[in-house]
Amino acid sequence: MIAIVDGGSTKCDWVILENSGKLHLKTTTLGFNPNIINPDFVSQEIDRNQQLYFLKNHIEKVFFYGSGCGTAHNAQKIEHEFTRIFPNAEVSIKEDMTAAAYAAYNGAPAIVCILGTGSNSCYFDGEKIRTDLPSLGFLIGDEGSGSALGKHLLRRYFMKKLPKDLEADFRATYNLSIEEALNKMYHNPRANAYLGEFNKFIAERRKHSYFQNMVFDEMKNFLDYQVLPYPEAREAEINFIGYIAYIYEDILRSAAAELNLKVGRVVQKPIESLVDYHKKYILNLS
Repeated sequence: MIAIVDGGSTKCDWVILENSGKLHLKTTTLGFNPNIINPDFVSQEIDRNQQLYFLKNHIEKVFFYGSGCGTAHNAQKIEHEFTRIFPNAEVSIKEDMTAAAYAAYNGAPAIVCILGTGSNSCYFDGEKIRTDLPSLGFLIGDEGSGSALGKHLLRRYFMKKLPKDLEADFRATYNLSIEEALNKMYHNPRANAYLGEFNKFIAERRKHSYFQNMVFDEMKNFLDYQVLPYPEAREAEINFIGYIAYIYEDILRSAAAELNLKVGRVVQKPIESLVDYHKKYILNLS
């Protein structure tokens, strides 16, 4: 059996294929970003998923694409855990940006961007991935992401910058104290996911003019920091992967148009396209 995994900071989407390419299983686990979890968490989480637990000895290949796996040290930590968990498998660990490039590929070179809990970008010519910019994480990077938008919302709520209607709505929805928020942000290994959860409040009210402007400004911030530095930015199509890009697609396209950038595909979940790419280009099953 073959496991193909798209691993974000919040959750992992798993597809298990028979060696023939036939779908055997789809499932999810929590995310395995090595920057924010203890490596032991990987085996604990997989063991909690009974479907994966009973397949561990039957999986012969694992293709894992994970947030936070862009450095050799982090990739090795996850590889060590996966090799231990799947003893009969050949394990390949790559960063989530590679999964996005594969999933968004439509036959032409493009800039590929992730906009989920975190954010990132690369240039993919169909064979090689080129990353001109580092991923700085949610503390000083991740522009345009769910964690960035959640950070904006919390800051504006506590600093009394929200319009009165949104302030009252937020208070009624969360009843959140500053003590609880600070504890969750500074004493929580999944602080980026915690911040990202507040995007639900924004998304449900995304037609509100205040949030329209806030999201628009943050999309422009993402394009400024993670797209415009690429020399191909003005000519190449820009493809997006992730829930944030999907839910705010209209605002994202407007921000790009203002900067004279051309947005191509916007894919909410890369796993289906990622599996198709593997079948065609890696496993030669199509």
